[in-house]
Amino acid sequence: MKYFINWHERQNVRQISTTCFCNEKMKQLASFVKKEFYHVFRDWKTLLMLFGLPVIQIMLFGFALTNEIKNADIVVVDNAHDLASQQITDKIAGSNFFSVRKTLRSPSQIDAAFKEGKIKLAVVFPVNFNEDLLHLNKASIQILADASDPNTATTLVNYISSIVSDYQSQLAPTANVPYAILPEVRMLYNPDLKGAPNFVPGVMAMVLLLVCVMMTSVSIVREKELGTMEVLLVSPVKPLMVIVSKAIPYLVLSLINLSAILILSVYLLDLPIKGSLLLLFAESALLIVTALSLGLLISTITSSQQSAMFASMMGMMLPTMLLSGYMFPIENMPVVLQVISNIVPAKWYYIIVKSVMLKGLGFSSIWKETLILTGMTVFFAILSLRNFKIRLE
Repeated sequence: MKYFINWHERQNVRQISTTCFCNEKMKQLASFVKKEFYHVFRDWKTLLMLFGLPVIQIMLFGFALTNEIKNADIVVVDNAHDLASQQITDKIAGSNFFSVRKTLRSPSQIDAAFKEGKIKLAVVFPVNFNEDLLHLNKASIQILADASDPNTATTLVNYISSIVSDYQSQLAPTANVPYAILPEVRMLYNPDLKGAPNFVPGVMAMVLLLVCVMMTSVSIVREKELGTMEVLLVSPVKPLMVIVSKAIPYLVLSLINLSAILILSVYLLDLPIKGSLLLLFAESALLIVTALSLGLLISTITSSQQSAMFASMMGMMLPTMLLSGYMFPIENMPVVLQVISNIVPAKWYYIIVKSVMLKGLGFSSIWKETLILTGMTVFFAILSLRNFKIRLE
């Protein structure tokens, strides 16, 4: 009986000691997190980079970097001067894609207009255009484009072709064109072919990665340069707690950044969120943790804030812009670059955001990408912990 009472008392003492130990660790973690928040809010440059950079980038990329072309200057050479040519010219001038600067009288003036650099495209109607269309059931229109910019030229030609096809579809019932086959085209997920649905997910990935990696990459290096690393090393805190305490503030601030980006995307860029908002936040939080782990890894292997920032900028900005798929299709790249793109976190997050935000898909459609980002996070976190030096050199 006495042995049972002593054993029971020892168990109570052990449980109380464990609880006190956990409470003490949580207090230490909270104090380190609070210290890190002080570091952020005392530096106005850090605040500007955290909250100003995402807003500027989403505004810049959302409005400036777009594949839409509006009000392109063109000229029309109308050799027919009939009803059909005038109607097509009016439809072209009435669209938002073109601005008809003038109507030339001679095809010889087209080359001079292109050389002046004031037009991007020219439309030439041949003589007897309307008569050929009504009596022969076919007529040709010459479209000349400045192919020094191939993407712009292709886009403008497609716009003109679409306008002509629309006019032909309206004319077909009265023209009695035999065996006419009119394809019906539907643009899914982005019917207006706006640039925002393509660029916003990529900008989200770039902003979250750059901000998180840059901010955390200088965190441990800053402690070394300020001489406060000695205090951390002699304190009864394990390296894991130091790393976690430095990641938590930037995780919270990055989630606030994400909220601001989504608000700007919905209300300013008119980009609706078709999928689960909770799932989008969860996947974004996963990318943030991945970026924080990578930033901490850079911080543990660099010796100065400048080198840490340079490594994070060059190591994340170029791969995110070039190999994530939102600026250049990965399928068109050489096989070597396609393989390298698989190690870029932004590629998988870009796929996730497009699937959830634009297509309205659920977790069952993005679990592979989620698993890849989770593996990257674990890999970077383990390397950060292993490279964290507990002794000053």
